[in-house]
Amino acid sequence: MNKEFKDIIDLALAEDIGSGDVSASLLADKQVSASIVCRKVAVICGIEYAQAAFLSLNKDIKINWLVKDGDLVDASQTLCTLSGSSRAIISAERVALNFLQTLSAVATQTRSLVDKISDTKAQLLDTRKTLPGLRLAQKQAVKCGGGVNHRLGLYDCIMLKENHIIAAGGISKAVAEAKAHFSDLDLIVEVETLEQLAEVLTLSDVTRALCDNFSLQMLSEAVALSAGRLPLEASGNIDKATIVSIAQTGVDFISTGSITKNIQAIDLSLRFA
Repeated sequence: MNKEFKDIIDLALAEDIGSGDVSASLLADKQVSASIVCRKVAVICGIEYAQAAFLSLNKDIKINWLVKDGDLVDASQTLCTLSGSSRAIISAERVALNFLQTLSAVATQTRSLVDKISDTKAQLLDTRKTLPGLRLAQKQAVKCGGGVNHRLGLYDCIMLKENHIIAAGGISKAVAEAKAHFSDLDLIVEVETLEQLAEVLTLSDVTRALCDNFSLQMLSEAVALSAGRLPLEASGNIDKATIVSIAQTGVDFISTGSITKNIQAIDLSLRFA
């Protein structure tokens, strides 16, 4: 367990347990058996986090996972069985389920959109619109659902958006400045018009153009204008109702924050046998 991962688990447990689980303290601490059941169809993700939550409180808890991350499960399917300290299992329950139900929600939401565009060449990308502290976890959940990770943060890829471009005095100047300082990083340029895209296509150092809030007609024209010279990403107003028609324009990538922020937690329950 690396330090960053351990810190996330420890913080979540400390937030919930605080000075001690007063309800669990009322129980006789005996050996029990339990199981976690999924109440709806879902793509599972977060097993590592859930397991760490239990084992952080008692390393002797035995967990037998019947599924793995990325598996599609049915309603009422048992995900795992547990045995060990009753107090430790109850104290870790909420934190373990929070990780599992949240990350499974991301994976499930992602899979639903990926399936919709499976007949096109478009790949579904996530964004930086993630829960604070859970960036890496949610991005792993996107991969479990069949999506592709965008940049991890502000440090591993240059993305020039409208305010960067305005401050630099234009697209060409912004690109030149970016590559002068960070020539080893990928460079994505956001465009809001076809004219801006035409300018980007004249520049040799750009990795991808992000077409922000383009209409379907504009996206089709952008694909024709690019003619395969530069990968195109569509972003803005992406949902279940629009994603297929957007993918059918021929864009290479579609990015949306909905798969990490507009999610509904998967219903899970833990019960003693």
